[in-house]
Amino acid sequence: MNSMYFTEEHKLFRQSIQDFLKKEVVPHIEKWEKSGTIDRFIWKKFGDMGFFGISYPEAYGGLNLDIFYAIILLEELQKINSGGFAAAIWAHVYLSMTHLNIEGSEDIKQRYLVPSITGDKIGCLCITEPFGGSDVAGMRTTAVKEGDYYIINGSKTFITNGVYSDYLVVAAKTNPELGNKGISIFVVDRESNGVSASKLNKLGWRASDTGEIAFDNVKIPASNLLGNENEGFGYIMQHFALERLIMGVNAHARAEYALDYVLEYMSQREAFGKTIDRFQALRHTLADLYTEMEVCKEFNYSVAYRLDKGEYVVKHASMSKLKSTKMADDVIYQCLQFMGGYGYMEDYPMARLLRDSRLGPIGGGTSEILREILARIIIDKKEYKPKA
Repeated sequence: MNSMYFTEEHKLFRQSIQDFLKKEVVPHIEKWEKSGTIDRFIWKKFGDMGFFGISYPEAYGGLNLDIFYAIILLEELQKINSGGFAAAIWAHVYLSMTHLNIEGSEDIKQRYLVPSITGDKIGCLCITEPFGGSDVAGMRTTAVKEGDYYIINGSKTFITNGVYSDYLVVAAKTNPELGNKGISIFVVDRESNGVSASKLNKLGWRASDTGEIAFDNVKIPASNLLGNENEGFGYIMQHFALERLIMGVNAHARAEYALDYVLEYMSQREAFGKTIDRFQALRHTLADLYTEMEVCKEFNYSVAYRLDKGEYVVKHASMSKLKSTKMADDVIYQCLQFMGGYGYMEDYPMARLLRDSRLGPIGGGTSEILREILARIIIDKKEYKPKA
């Protein structure tokens, strides 16, 4: 563990999470992977342990700890080999809850953030649309104000926790003529009339409920607006840096897990009278892969440190996700190859790891979108500034 960023307290915290996951989560992973449904009891156990409140204010039941406690949670979630379970947890904690904490009124924080920290309510963030993909500004979902209410119509897709969550944090156009300057954010109860969801059948992340959601004349109180009307695009962009860093951290952690597993496998697997970790071609390839993983990990830690100090790290967070997710795909692909036929078997972890990892360069902004954002920063000298 890098002592530059992690203290003895961090080390103890990591051990507590490892113990918790081994005892409470790992025995159920195969069931959840097959059913596509995570039992509700585990959410409450996470809440009771304080894991949902790591980054949130003590006033709402949180622990208000530094970002490296969150990094530890993210890393250890990747090492139980269920990208879907990990995604369900971090999408709740660092996507939906982030908006509640930063933009929510005191009333919203009491009604949604507090039970989210205790594990009594699960949230999801609804931005992506069937026709929009990474084009946030092109969303078609609308929210029309009528007196003390908003009426929401439209649809969202690829939403993690989209089927079984208790509430939805929803982006919608309140002034379509203004384009991205006419977007607002709302919190919507799952049981609101007109909300419906269907589960999507995915290549990986099988344990999580990724859904397509429809809003048909959904009537919500005007007080469910998060922040100010027509300022939602700024809120979304503000939080994208955190989401991209999270996905970068997830990527280096699953790559490290794959490498650690295959190192152990290669030390025992024999061919031509010796273990395969003695063959130069394999040794040198693995050395290259481990180097790529370590470079990404150190970079991600430095970005996390800067984010924790209040810097606006949109450039470096975009680099984190772009580089780390590609690295993880390459590492896991090669680790599967090291294992030969066994790597292709579902009884071993690489097959699932390969499927789960493939979403990294897609979700939370595709690699193609990130390259364009970075090109604008590097070539066009565009400055992305934090919302005032």
